[in-house]
Amino acid sequence: MNKIRKGDTVVVLSGKDKGRQGTVLSVDGDKVLVENINKVKKHQKPNPQRNVQAAIIDKSMPLHISKVAIWNMGAKKGDRVGVKKLNDGKRVRFFKSNGEVIDA
Repeated sequence: MNKIRKGDTVVVLSGKDKGRQGTVLSVDGDKVLVENINKVKKHQKPNPQRNVQAAIIDKSMPLHISKVAIWNMGAKKGDRVGVKKLNDGKRVRFFKSNGEVIDA
């Protein structure tokens, strides 16, 4: 079970965007793509067949999963995540600091 999933709100722990929050757009192995975080400028070549103009575009690049933590609304900070099994056999994620279940 992945501890960070698509749609989670995360906070960046290190790097140039340290402390900024965003929503996870995708998770691919150990990389996460976070909305409006880790922006880079890409020089785009023109492609007349696809009707694409030459431009410098802003693009979000993936971060390593260890550089982000899930935002805990109750504690107002980034938090670690654990996985536990409930009595009915269902596995759920929970915050390590206060034990609150993330997805019920």
